[in-house]
This record gives sequence, structure tokens and C-alpha cells, in this order.
Amino acid sequence: MKVSMINLGKKYEGRENFTIRDINLEIEDRAFCVILGPSGCGKSTLLRMVAGLNSITEGELYFGDRLVNKVEPKDRDIAMVFQSYALYPHMTVYDNIAFSLKMRKERKQVIHHRVLEAAKVLQLEEYLYSKPSDISGGQRQRVALGRAMVRKPQVFLMDEPLSNLDAKLREQMRIELVRLHKRLETTSIYVTHDQAEAMTMADRIVLLDQGNIQQNGTPSDLYNRPANLFVAKFIGSPTINVFRGTIQTGQFVSDSGQVRIRLNDRDQEATRNHDGKAVYVGIRSERFLPETSLRDGEDAITATIDVIENLGKEQSLVVKLPDNTELVMTMPGHLHFGVDEAHAFGIDPHALHLFDGETEVRLN
Repeated sequence: MKVSMINLGKKYEGRENFTIRDINLEIEDRAFCVILGPSGCGKSTLLRMVAGLNSITEGELYFGDRLVNKVEPKDRDIAMVFQSYALYPHMTVYDNIAFSLKMRKERKQVIHHRVLEAAKVLQLEEYLYSKPSDISGGQRQRVALGRAMVRKPQVFLMDEPLSNLDAKLREQMRIELVRLHKRLETTSIYVTHDQAEAMTMADRIVLLDQGNIQQNGTPSDLYNRPANLFVAKFIGSPTINVFRGTIQTGQFVSDSGQVRIRLNDRDQEATRNHDGKAVYVGIRSERFLPETSLRDGEDAITATIDVIENLGKEQSLVVKLPDNTELVMTMPGHLHFGVDEAHAFGIDPHALHLFDGETEVRLN
């Protein structure tokens, strides 16, 4: 089912400002949409408005062609999985999964069929008669998912469901959730502050900050063409390297004068009205070039290596420019670097992200 938000806003009683405002968003039927952002940006508030747990102050919310602003949560045909498992400790796994169906007074045969179906998908068959205290954290989260699954909702809502799991379990559960989404063929809306979850799971990412949508697009869009400096800094690990400087007759010159980059034709055209004006240049860590790849006359910077993180097939270098500016570069694992060594590094001229110095909006 398609979910549409038109000028949606929420203001809590007693507060001067809106928590979120002017949210215009269409989530297509069967899409896996991740709402991403830092703590306090309004993402959980937005999800709870979709669920009907928070009232809507202004705007309209549609499920398909149906306006649901005033529709009770139980009548919205949604299922929600929270950060906490919220399982009944005295009930078996079977009874926890079956609980919502029993409350709806479904026939026993229907309940039994759906519980077994969910248990098979979630690999919980051998734990159906165990108590939550007897199974692992990952299995408890799967029970919570199973309880939502058996309702066969039109819209599946998940509020940071993996944040209580350790790193390895989170990785496994991300894969399981993507498989589950494909199998259920429902519209899924997933809230997280973890960009790794968003990048690996989403069809589309909606990045929020201070209650406003900063960018709505595919993971590739947000990584390769961030709409503004906030998006560029939030998406990507390691964090993008950013220089502030000015455009001077076809080249970028950093404020310190340590970095000079000749702009290609496309970037010159994009910044033709910014000559002498402040801009930001962002460069992803993997778009620096080792000294061995430099050609005569290519732009380069000289930096001293401060920290080396060996990751096997690649290595992450923390380097310092003469003015003590720190950069992070990702280099192939087979190249040799030593701490306190000075090296020249090239900059891929086709990999620059240029942002206006005042508005911080993308220029190229």
C-alpha cells in the first residue's frame, strides 16, 4: 500500500516549535523506506504519526486513497516492531506470536497456521514452546517480528528494532529483515540513526534533520550526490573530508592555502557565479590517489601520516597537513605506509562535492 504525507506536521502541547513540519513524502507500495537521522530529529515522531500513536497537528496522511488522520491505530492495518522486544515473559514463543490474533478472535486453525508459517520463515520452529528468558536476544527480536508478521499488515513499521543487539547479530538481522520484506511484499517503513542499516537495507532513504527532510533518494543518491553539506557529512564512513575555501579563476583554494584543486569543466560551469566566493569542497576518503598513481602536473597535497588502521584489503590513513588539518584516506591494503612518513597524495578531480559557502546547498 502506498503511504502519502502532505504538509505533515507535529507540535506537542506546551512547546513553542514544531517537532516536524512540512513533510511531503510518497512511499510507494511494497517499498522498503528507511527514515534516517540523528537523535532528536523527529524520525520516531513521524513513524508514530503514521502508526496513529501520535496525533497529527497539520497536514494529511493517506494510506492508498484513504485519509487516515483520525483513524484509530487498530483500524489502520499496520503492524509495528519497537526497539524493545515487549514480549510477555510468562508466555511461550508460540503464545507471544499468536497474541494479536487471539485478541482479534481469529479461528484457532488460522492462528496455528500463521504462527507455524512465521516460525518457519524466522527459524523459530524449535523454540515455539520456550519462554523468552530461554532464548537469545536475536531470537527474541525475531519473535517480536513474528508477532507483527502474523497480522499480515498492509504497512510494516519498525522503530530501531536492532539497536539492542550486538554488532554481529545486527548484521545478521539486517539480512533477515530484507529477506522478510521481500517475502511479505508489504510496504515497510524503518526508523534508524545507523547509516549502515539505511545504506544496506533501503530502497529509499529519507534523511531528516531538525524535523525537516534534507534529502529523499536511493542510498546511491545520498552517497554520490548529497543535496547539501549536512547530507554529505552524515552519510558515509569514514566521514567525508571537507575543506572551506574560495573559487579563484577555475580552481579551488582552501582558506589555509594548503589545498589547491583545478576544477574540471563541469565544476567550473557549476561555480561560474562563485568566483571569489566561499565554498565547501567535500572529498570521500576513497577518492584520494596514492603517490604511485600520480601523473606529472596533477594536483597533489603533501601530508604526514598520523594513524594507520589496517583493514586487510584496504587501510585507513589519518593524515595531517602542514596546518594540522586532519584528513582520512582509504588506500589499497598492499601499499606500504609508515607512521610519521610524509607522502604526496592526488585528488580525483571528478570526485569533488561542491557546496555553497553560505547556504551549504550542492552546486555541482
